[in-house]
Amino acid sequence: TVFTTHSVVPTEQSRNLGQFTVGTTRLLYVAQGEVRAGVDLTDITIEDVTVKEQDDTLVVTLPPAQILDHKLDVNESQVQSYDRGFLNLGPDVAPQLQTLAQQEGLNQVIDAACDQQILDQARDRAEDSIKELLTKSGYNKVEVTSEVPSSSQCKV
Repeated sequence: TVFTTHSVVPTEQSRNLGQFTVGTTRLLYVAQGEVRAGVDLTDITIEDVTVKEQDDTLVVTLPPAQILDHKLDVNESQVQSYDRGFLNLGPDVAPQLQTLAQQEGLNQVIDAACDQQILDQARDRAEDSIKELLTKSGYNKVEVTSEVPSSSQCKV
């Protein structure tokens, strides 16, 4: 399952002289990101595949869905604005602020994917795909189940 979205991330840093702020630099970043979730089939063991002899049903238990990959699309993401404040007195820290904004943007994209139940969608798709594959391979009765993903599996 692939989830794509964008987030708007403001960052700022101030220049201080003693206790007084002399200038503040603000950067507004629009991050376009993608999260991929699925089931790692290499985690299936022989114990996860059984046959119910009473009705000749093949039963497969899949591992829980997990986030497999996450990234920002740097070609679609961009700095929307960069302002060093009055008389450009804010610190010249564009690269640092952009790096902070990119990391926060990626975190927001992952959180949005989790809020939209990406792991549940990935689990459902994996179950359907494996059932269809095994049915087309000649098995008449196939049951595919999987562990319900926990909220901790939706973090990277």
